[in-house]
Amino acid sequence: MARIPKETVDQIIHHADIVEVVGDFVSLKKKGQNMWACCPFHHEKSPSFSVAPAKGLYKCFGCGKAGGVVQFIMDIEGTSYVEALKYLAKKYGIDVQEEEKTPEQQLAQNEKDSQFIVSSWAKDHYHKLLNDNEEGQSVGWSYLRQRGLNQTTISTFELGYSLDQWDDLLKSAAAAGFEQKYLEKTGLVVVREDDNGQDTGRRYDRFRGRVMFPIHNVSGRVIGFGARTLKPHDKTAKYLNSPESEIYHKSDVLYGLYQARQPIRSEELCYLVEGYLDVLSLHQGGIKNVVATSGTSLTEGQIRLLKRYTDNVTVLYDGDAAGIRASLRGIDMLLEGGLNVRVVLFPDGDDPDSYIRKVGDQRFREHVETASQDFIQFKTDLVSREAAQDPVKKAEAIREVLQSIAKVPDPIKRQVFLQQTSHTFGIDEQVLITEYNKLVRNATGKASGGQASPSSGSGSGASYPNKANNQQPTTKNQLTPEEEAEALMYGASAEDLMGGGGDLGTLTREDLEPVPDVVEQCEREVVRLLLLYSAQPLTPDVAVAQYLLEQLDETPFKTSIYADMLHLCRQELEQGRWPEVRTLIQHGRSDIRSVVAELATEKYELSPNWTTHQIHVPREVDQLQIACDNAILRLNKVNVERELAVRLDALRQPSDEATMMENLQTIHLLKQMDNQLANLLGTVIPRLGW
Repeated sequence: MARIPKETVDQIIHHADIVEVVGDFVSLKKKGQNMWACCPFHHEKSPSFSVAPAKGLYKCFGCGKAGGVVQFIMDIEGTSYVEALKYLAKKYGIDVQEEEKTPEQQLAQNEKDSQFIVSSWAKDHYHKLLNDNEEGQSVGWSYLRQRGLNQTTISTFELGYSLDQWDDLLKSAAAAGFEQKYLEKTGLVVVREDDNGQDTGRRYDRFRGRVMFPIHNVSGRVIGFGARTLKPHDKTAKYLNSPESEIYHKSDVLYGLYQARQPIRSEELCYLVEGYLDVLSLHQGGIKNVVATSGTSLTEGQIRLLKRYTDNVTVLYDGDAAGIRASLRGIDMLLEGGLNVRVVLFPDGDDPDSYIRKVGDQRFREHVETASQDFIQFKTDLVSREAAQDPVKKAEAIREVLQSIAKVPDPIKRQVFLQQTSHTFGIDEQVLITEYNKLVRNATGKASGGQASPSSGSGSGASYPNKANNQQPTTKNQLTPEEEAEALMYGASAEDLMGGGGDLGTLTREDLEPVPDVVEQCEREVVRLLLLYSAQPLTPDVAVAQYLLEQLDETPFKTSIYADMLHLCRQELEQGRWPEVRTLIQHGRSDIRSVVAELATEKYELSPNWTTHQIHVPREVDQLQIACDNAILRLNKVNVERELAVRLDALRQPSDEATMMENLQTIHLLKQMDNQLANLLGTVIPRLGW
């Protein structure tokens, strides 16, 4: 496998800004010295994902993911170390010089990378056919021009065309040196089977005679394709998508998100549409914060993806009543995901694509602004019209609206929606609250497989109190991992998290986390000081790294990972560099990256209020000489204690007189050393008789 020269790696890491890179995938907000967001690696509603710009690392206190800028790309993309470096190099315009590799060598890097590579090649192949091939221009280009798309839009979204042949892609890929198995794994090529499901040995292109819409992930890598047939009497589906693969999971993808990420963040709003052409036409019309579900039902994965970038979603529908009805459940899911949802309808027969081409960009924007409705109000108006004067239908309509309100996690928003619904239907608010609580209890009972208690809440929050007796139902204080992480961010104790009484139930502290090895902990502390304060001066001529490494020159570390890191720190210092977090967090070994991230991440920050009120709180950085001396003394002391224990155990074993006297002398020296170290540490150790 080709290697990237160390000088290039250093250049990439030097230029890669972790806030900028992570900000491409989540919306970061500053809190104290660090940046915070909801974690992109697991579902959460309260931010527990932290980015420390000064140290160049990230850490999630909910799921434990941590590392530097290269590790982040590896985690978010599921790719290799080398491919992550290439991604960053491309982002920052750094030329990566590698040994010349054949396509087979490239594909050999790993399975996922191989599928990314062949998908990117296919995208380029289809795009070239659209622009340069006679059939591509006469059929593909003709259709796209007919839909009003220009060259800029086509290039931005890398549209293409597949020839109306059975094996054009198959033959072209073989000529380029690509292995057939990766064409099959990505679904670009189909395996022909007989009636019994057996492989006949024949292969053919999945996409033929179609306009190609490459589907990108959030970092811009092609993971699949959508394709529209241009044959007027084709009996196959109008749109055909790539099948699921290792790199393409349609439930976790939104078409156009790669191009829309920054506009969504800057506008603090995302427009959600259904089809590829809706996205393309709106983007071309200047509305760039738009994505599509690509004809699939909205999924939880897509909602989590949206929430990385904004809390505000406006759904753009055509005027078809049946289509709106079918989509209501998806909008309920948006509400449940904590998003603020609005809805815009277009006149009957129009979708976003046709409407913007009909009325133009300006009138389209005006319509979106004037026709936009809050979803709960929209649904209330919709179902109330359908119910008309039928009391039974009206009751069912109210329950439908209440079911949507129950999906809203924010209790204040729920209260406002209940007031609006009461006004629209002309029903007393307390009656709605009573019915709401009944729906919530029933839903909770079904979810738990049993009868819910009268005070049970829904997944989105506890029941509302009964205004008549003003009694607030009580629920057991159980925190989700995300809520616990948020509490820890603000300094809550274990007792606070468990309800304030300090009762951990049947769990002991040993149940919560294993007791660490003392030697390992002492070695860990030395490495932590080395990483965090290596360049900090202890005297005008000696920095922390120099002092610690000199003092520990003849002290071998027993924990392999910390021994390796100590050796690494020595190497950095010998080469004229400080062994710092920003450098070591990019190390090629994943275990070293993991330890660096763990040691360098701080859960808490000192509040600026202490300084405001002129209260002095000692900081470790102001007492580094003491911290370094204590770390060295403790490590030496536990090593002496371990050796003393070994010698005492040997003394209990049968031995000749010479061996016994040698052990006694060694034990005496070790105890003297132990007492001296204890005195230096300021601890009192009772003298042991032996």
